[in-house]
Amino acid sequence: MVGRGRGLGVSALVIGVLGLVLAVGGFAWLRDAYGVSTVGGSSMRPTYGQGDRVVWERAGGKEVRRGDVVLFTPPESYGFDGPLMKRVVGVGGDRVRCCTLVGSRERVTVNGQPVEEPYVYGGDADGAHQPYDVKVPEGRLFLLGDYRANSNDSRFHLGEQGGTVSENAVLGRVTDDRGVPALLVTTVLLGGVLLLVGVGLGIGFLAVRRRKVAAMPQMPWPVRPSGG
Repeated sequence: MVGRGRGLGVSALVIGVLGLVLAVGGFAWLRDAYGVSTVGGSSMRPTYGQGDRVVWERAGGKEVRRGDVVLFTPPESYGFDGPLMKRVVGVGGDRVRCCTLVGSRERVTVNGQPVEEPYVYGGDADGAHQPYDVKVPEGRLFLLGDYRANSNDSRFHLGEQGGTVSENAVLGRVTDDRGVPALLVTTVLLGGVLLLVGVGLGIGFLAVRRRKVAAMPQMPWPVRPSGG
């Protein structure tokens, strides 16, 4: 009985602490490294449609590259209160122009090279029929939606540093890789299960201990001799 009680106590402590570390650590990592958002409009069709749930990894503007889809805080001129999602077309030092006719298709060019954009809606890389030629300042990004005919993006704010957005406005980069977030969620759930198991073992340990105390022989009270 003594060995069993001690074993339950040690198991409860080890498993409970391990579960707490996994649950708290996994949750903190998940919260600090990733976010989940719902697409509120259609400017990123066909890649992401309105109502789609997207996972984004927290990343600074200096970490993103051309072609990345980013979540960012728009300037006041956008007239939108809340994060927006657009694709990075140009980074600091790039020259972005629209549009150049390549074969039968109009194409955006970056540093004089036509950009292959299989993600644009209907294959329309222009959409607005509004030419632009922007030299992206260092520390800023030129952003466009994938649905060029229905996107409020850098093209319509050319008077403000060529319509570019500060790298500091970037909140994160959208990712289609759900492997790491799923692993972190699994870690949190596993930690929660282990924590509950530890609590259950702890309750068992206390029950065994109480039975042990109840089973111990009671010492009789000493009888005082009478004074007669």
